[in-house]
Amino acid sequence: SPLVSLSALLPGAGGAARVTPDRELADGDRLKAGTLEFVVRHTPGHSRGSVCLVLDREPEAPSLCFSGDTLFAGSVGRTDLPGGDWDTLEKSIREVIYALPDRTVVLPGHGPRTTVSREKKTNAFVRG
Repeated sequence: SPLVSLSALLPGAGGAARVTPDRELADGDRLKAGTLEFVVRHTPGHSRGSVCLVLDREPEAPSLCFSGDTLFAGSVGRTDLPGGDWDTLEKSIREVIYALPDRTVVLPGHGPRTTVSREKKTNAFVRG
């Protein structure tokens, strides 16, 4: 079937090789990149291991949230792939991303940047 053929392209599915991480990230972990420090926020739903990386720059500047495939401008990540779950994704967005300051800039894994405020008001999938 076409789905079986496509699953071979997904990591950990079909015939694709599994990759073992050096370490798993936990909610609240801190990652340093030069002088920047990101907080790991666990946001399952698109996949079990989905995370967002948050750079807190308040009050001097808006915080940044690298949302990966959890939240997009006007949309959300898919939940029809292995490990995806709509209720879990919605909860992650409401309790983690929408809990950030409204002026937080969201930088998705695909598409244009947005803000927490804009998504709360206009995202048809998960309104704030």
